[in-house]
Amino acid sequence: MQIFRFHCPQGFRLGLEVDGERFDLNASAREFSDISSWLALADPVAAIHSILPRARSFPLTGEVGLAAPLDVQEVWASGVTYLRSKIARIEESAGGGDFYDLVYQAERPELFFKSMAHRVVGNGQPVRIRRDSAWNVPEPELALVLSAAGMIVGYTIGNDMSSRSIEGENPLYLPQAKVYDGSCSLGPGILLRDGDEIPRDIHMIINRQGSAVFEGTTSTTRIRRPLTELADYLFREMTFSNGVFLLTGTGIVPPDDFTLHPGDKVSITIEGIGTLENIVE
Repeated sequence: MQIFRFHCPQGFRLGLEVDGERFDLNASAREFSDISSWLALADPVAAIHSILPRARSFPLTGEVGLAAPLDVQEVWASGVTYLRSKIARIEESAGGGDFYDLVYQAERPELFFKSMAHRVVGNGQPVRIRRDSAWNVPEPELALVLSAAGMIVGYTIGNDMSSRSIEGENPLYLPQAKVYDGSCSLGPGILLRDGDEIPRDIHMIINRQGSAVFEGTTSTTRIRRPLTELADYLFREMTFSNGVFLLTGTGIVPPDDFTLHPGDKVSITIEGIGTLENIVE
């Protein structure tokens, strides 16, 4: 089952997709009026299962305009969780490579703030590269959807747009390399966490003028740390009353001679969730 956020003449609403059928969650109960209300519940996944019979009474027909699957949540990110990411960070950093090696091996993970909700774009909306950066790449990632209580309740696809030239110049420039308008995309929907199984295969393809200029695949099984560990560290000494999204790192890194161009199309597919597509501006 997937939760999705869509817009209509009345504003933004939540929908539920089950076996190819779509239903209006807003019409089912008030606690599903927005992502914040849902993530504030004691057990958001169980709540969806309990409301499913009623939700089937409110089918959605025709196409709906999907929006990014968040409303006011912050987006955080995990760094250097894949070996390939560690190697890339070391290669790009003139004098700070050892820091990334230490982070990969350390007990404490690297967690950093990525975006406020109003800077996040959804499927089909444009992502951006910085004008003051000469080396820019997308970072395809599995994103955890965490409830206000810190429970992993679902998964979505994330694109952590990054300036490798700015971060490589000095690791302390990480916020400027990572945080700017249009630097994060999420979507298309939220796959509910039912049981212990998590999405695995991640595939990214970048098309330029109709032709593929880069393609790569990885698996979430290559993440060094348990996903629950990343979530637990994020909730140490911080509260997220509306829930929060946590990117889990990237294992797909284009070669050093590659940089994004305006007009490129970035398509990220994660098994079980779908495909997130964005044009670069």
